[in-house]
Amino acid sequence: MSDTPTPSTNEPSIATGKYRWAQSGDINAFFGLMLDNIAGLILMVGLLSGFGFPTDFAVTRMVPGTALGVMLGDLAFFFLAFRLAKKTGRNDVTAMPLGLDTPSTFGMTIFILGPSYLQGLNLLGLSELEAATRTWGIGIWCIVLSGALKLILAPFSNWVRNNVPRAGLLGSLAAIALVLISFLPLMEILGHPLPGMLALVIVLTALIGRIPLPKKTPGTLGALIVSGCVFYLLGFIPDSGYDLPDLSEEIYWFPKQWMETWQWGWLNYLEDSLVYLPIAFPFAIGTVVGGIDCTESAAAAGDTYDTRTVVGIEAIATLAAGFSGGVIQTTPYIGHPAYKAMGGRAAYTLATAVLIGSAGLIGYFAFLNALIPAPAVYPILVFIGLEITAQSFLATPKKHYPAVAFACLPALAFLATNLPGRILSDPALGDISYAALDLSLQKDLQTLGMLSNGFVLTSLLWAWALAMIIDRRLSKAALVFFVSATLTMFGF
Repeated sequence: MSDTPTPSTNEPSIATGKYRWAQSGDINAFFGLMLDNIAGLILMVGLLSGFGFPTDFAVTRMVPGTALGVMLGDLAFFFLAFRLAKKTGRNDVTAMPLGLDTPSTFGMTIFILGPSYLQGLNLLGLSELEAATRTWGIGIWCIVLSGALKLILAPFSNWVRNNVPRAGLLGSLAAIALVLISFLPLMEILGHPLPGMLALVIVLTALIGRIPLPKKTPGTLGALIVSGCVFYLLGFIPDSGYDLPDLSEEIYWFPKQWMETWQWGWLNYLEDSLVYLPIAFPFAIGTVVGGIDCTESAAAAGDTYDTRTVVGIEAIATLAAGFSGGVIQTTPYIGHPAYKAMGGRAAYTLATAVLIGSAGLIGYFAFLNALIPAPAVYPILVFIGLEITAQSFLATPKKHYPAVAFACLPALAFLATNLPGRILSDPALGDISYAALDLSLQKDLQTLGMLSNGFVLTSLLWAWALAMIIDRRLSKAALVFFVSATLTMFGF
């Protein structure tokens, strides 16, 4: 496992020679990135099942296209690493990781896919299959249009990176890392505390404490083995709350239903999807900002990629996912420094592309979804979130630390509104409504909602403005505040 590069400078590594694109560290990085994506797919299917959405439909229709987008994006970043290595003459280049966008996974399922499915059932009187098909079409349109928007914004990404201070770019990353990537998975980990906490301790010990496991077993793999065994052992105890997987239903080794029903019928749902675009587009813009942030984070770790290329690849991968039936957009992962610290080079993205792509397209993700316990893989998200947060501070000038912390506040508002929003939208609690709440509580929820909506963009702008104030560049800070006010007028 390689030493962590000093992230506070943008100096490239002095390592030169033939590019060593595959190293032992790629094994750990592969399990980290692969299981991260598997966790995202499991999360999508699990959240949808909470709305009563048929799991077999999600696995056979929605997962293949989503996995295809991940495969194409990681393959592109694999070759991009070779190009950077050739350009710089360095042999230690780490490829940019790409996968499912975690905020979009929560946002698309909780605010778009789940509600549209319930609308089809309860308001339109559709059957489960008809409602699921309509939801699928709405999700595809949201992803296709989000990919088009990202492709339009890609050429302007270098300007943003060159003009926004690191406190703004990396501060918004810290906000995402703490709230979405680290905290929310703790709900699942602590919901199954014995296997979940075991996996978390193993991951943190091996990947943050740098204490090797026996036989040099990768930390992510070791956590999966130990935690998975404990989970299954507890499953044999009656009334333990740990359910063994049900494999009695037919598993489609190749998504035959997906291929048979793919008749471009989603084109008929454009009008239904328009009402959801104000929800989907901020997540798309958030991934553009995230792609810029990721490029800056990679540069801080020593690998300087072209921002326009990185954002362009994520846009094309998102479009490919949408046109193939995917409902979650892809994005560069903000864990590049973590994978570099593991010793990863480029092989880990190639291996991830092959496994995730084949799992979705051949169809054996259905087995993975049934067999892999969620508490065993979610600790990987916690580790990546912690690593990103640490990198955000280390790569930022010390005087700008308050701006990085300031960027986390809008994300905390998103966290504060998450559970109440789910309670108020739960159809099983039909007698609870926003209007029935105390007036002061209504105002508090309204204020939290205002702050949490589009929190990625808010975090960036707030941290940017505060960093300019700290540098006594008051005219530029005033300009940022003016831009913020203008965006607010249009609902951003």
